[in-house]
Amino acid sequence: MESSYKYDNNNGSRFRIREKEILKRYKVLLRSVQGRTNLEDRKIIRKAFDLAVESHKDMRRKSGEPYIYHPIAVAQICADEIGLGATAIVCALLHDVVEDTEITIEDIKRQFGEKPAMIIDGLTKISGVFDQRSSQQAENFRKMLLTLSDDVRVILIKLADRLHNMRTLDSMARDKQLKIASETLYMYAPLAHRLGLYAIKTELEDLGLKYTEPDTYQEIVDKLKNTEDVRKRFINRFTMPIKKALAENGLDFEVKGRPKSVFSIWNKVTKKGVPFEEIYDIFAIRIIVESKPENEKADCWKVYSMVTDFYKPSPERLRDWISTPRANGYESLHTTVMSPTGKWVEVQIRTRRMDDIAEKGYAAHWLYKEGSKNSSESNIDSWLKRIREMIENSDGNALEFIDEFKLNLFSEEIFIFTPKGELKTLPANSTALDFAYEVHSQIGNSCIGAKVNNKLVPLSYPLKSGDQIEIITSSKQRPKEDWLGYVVTAKAKGRIKSALKEEKRAMAEEGRAMLERKLNHLKLKPDGELLNRLAKNYKVHSVLDLFHDIAIGQIDLKTLPDYLEEKKKHRPTVF
Repeated sequence: MESSYKYDNNNGSRFRIREKEILKRYKVLLRSVQGRTNLEDRKIIRKAFDLAVESHKDMRRKSGEPYIYHPIAVAQICADEIGLGATAIVCALLHDVVEDTEITIEDIKRQFGEKPAMIIDGLTKISGVFDQRSSQQAENFRKMLLTLSDDVRVILIKLADRLHNMRTLDSMARDKQLKIASETLYMYAPLAHRLGLYAIKTELEDLGLKYTEPDTYQEIVDKLKNTEDVRKRFINRFTMPIKKALAENGLDFEVKGRPKSVFSIWNKVTKKGVPFEEIYDIFAIRIIVESKPENEKADCWKVYSMVTDFYKPSPERLRDWISTPRANGYESLHTTVMSPTGKWVEVQIRTRRMDDIAEKGYAAHWLYKEGSKNSSESNIDSWLKRIREMIENSDGNALEFIDEFKLNLFSEEIFIFTPKGELKTLPANSTALDFAYEVHSQIGNSCIGAKVNNKLVPLSYPLKSGDQIEIITSSKQRPKEDWLGYVVTAKAKGRIKSALKEEKRAMAEEGRAMLERKLNHLKLKPDGELLNRLAKNYKVHSVLDLFHDIAIGQIDLKTLPDYLEEKKKHRPTVF
């Protein structure tokens, strides 16, 4: 494709080489989306590219490279590594334009439409939201997440942006490297994990470790390099009989052997105190089979049967993520088997579709969902719905909200059954009360207990995967303050806080009426100044607390006349 830019010979060969490099990178990007775009898509991508080049023409990155290399690289990650389409590519190319230039969201809306403008607005709001000292930045993060639940491409593009920044972090000053790497480990890697982007999550974690713990990172990298040849020989010997059996059974397959990530090895070494040499599952074997949708489950178990014909499995290490996929859509069979040399080896078994979803996460899941007749709500959609609920039920404390959100990002899932056998997914350590709120707010608010596997249990009872639970309610029950210590889900916490506030407001109205009657009796007007003085006198935080404490009898109105008489004595005469 010809450039829309005229070369100026007076600027010399360096300028021309740079423009040729920009066009070369752009053409590589176009080839990445060739099968997923039509002529109209390519026209709008070209329009975005032209605007991005023009907007960033005088800008440089810290490395000295033209700034435009960055948005092209982010768009490339969106296309290649996440599998997004034309709209996301346009937004990736323009993601820094509004923040760094004179161009506004309105300009974007006028030139590219409502959806790209909304996504770019969401991307612009994310910048710098992870400084925990700033409640305004925390509030921006909450707004961004609200956009996420409307269009997940906001966070997918931001993850691509962060990945490219991490890949090019060498040119930054040490303090900046530490700040950006810490942010990455704190929020971006868990987000990538939650959206099923395992390849990106792993790379973000490894790069985060590279800059936060450089010596440890390099030590693990060196050890992996030194053991690479031995590992390859072991993997070849281990997989040979499996490959032969798969071929004899007419299966179309691919077998990969890969080491665990540097970050996950570091986690085991530091958190569990296991020396590098003793980590039994330092690498994993992945078996990917081509399978028709209706045969997927049967084919995966067939492969499992072949693997365990050769190697003894550990019963405690079998994970069936096919029958019950993770909340981010991840599906796979995991087993750990004993090799002839006495080493444990993790084997992951999945179909091509499952592998695409495991690598590219939500985007691949969405593409497969679009092409299927199955319209039932997926796990990832349920999770996005929970994000919206979490945001809508947060009590206005943005920093506390981020902590709760992060807690929900990291948590593993448990699978719980209703009395009718319906499956519900909850974070690990959820209680009977969490489950009640998961069913319905009113069920939670009126919950007095539960039956788990037909046994009566209290509200605080911690649930385990496979439990079947029935909630017991009473119309007289009301949420209590100590319930906040019984729950782990943001939804339950939000609903309890909301109910407690509502009850406090109702009580406060009673208290207000009681106080006004008393003040009328004393021939005093209940204006703002007097109410604030009373709140200060009774050492409560607000007038609302004053009304509430009067209603529950914590403040005795009989003491009011004495207090007011004292104030009258000390009040100066005003002429």
